[in-house]
Amino acid sequence: MAHACAEHGVSQRRACKALSVDRTSMRYRSVRPDDAGLREAMKVVAGERRRFGYRRIHVMLRRQGIVMNHKKLRRLS
Repeated sequence: MAHACAEHGVSQRRACKALSVDRTSMRYRSVRPDDAGLREAMKVVAGERRRFGYRRIHVMLRRQGIVMNHKKLRRLS
């Protein structure tokens, strides 16, 4: 949509209408925090212990002081 606005000189509203895209979805900014540190910690544990599944990785991270919900762990893995 940004390309259509810049290339053809049309407004954001017109570009969204032409592309059948809702304007609110184009303006959305995620508020989810960056989980790069958690992913890296998971990779380190999984690299050391190749046979560990997500449950055991969860226990190992908790021992290191990294507390997170098991559902978040599954989503990040």
